Amino acid sequence: MWPAPVTLTGKHVTLAPLRQAHRSDLEEAVRDGELHRLWYTTVPAPEAVEAEIERRLNLPDMQPFAVLTPDGKAVGMTTYMNIDATHRRVEIGSTWVRRAAQRGPLNTEAKLLLLTHAFDALDCIAVELRTHFLNHQSRRAIERLGAKLDGVLRNHIAMENGTLRDTAVYSILPAEWPAVKANLTWQLAKPRD
Repeated sequence: MWPAPVTLTGKHVTLAPLRQAHRSDLEEAVRDGELHRLWYTTVPAPEAVEAEIERRLNLPDMQPFAVLTPDGKAVGMTTYMNIDATHRRVEIGSTWVRRAAQRGPLNTEAKLLLLTHAFDALDCIAVELRTHFLNHQSRRAIERLGAKLDGVLRNHIAMENGTLRDTAVYSILPAEWPAVKANLTWQLAKPRD
């Protein structure tokens, strides 16, 4: 199995294999900011969290993680997805964290942990990140990582609300990883407002 299940731990966040035991924390987390009501992203409603955990656990090309605070509380989900073991490629996606955990060190460190594992342990030849073209907050965050825009997949996905999603596709390559890693490490070390 590639990649093997793993727990990734930092100072501000732990990414642990997703389990149904995280459900009640995640139901609470999704209520913070009513994230499931955002039309341009897919976050489960509180009553759908259990089914979303089950779905993620049963997809063969997905390795889901619970995003945990240092005290062990689940505040979101993230995944390695579209896993391609033959070509050593993964996408980091289906990520959401409760409103109170956004714009702090937690998500920055989570990306650093995922990217470090992908490049240094899994020897990936590319890591992708994708988001709705109109999800400007997510696109800015991906661009702050140092990922490069590969292009836009037009009418890529039919959304639940009937709209068609244009998907912005970004990637980071091994040659870019040292600069991306230095940037993320600096972002974590600098004082926050």
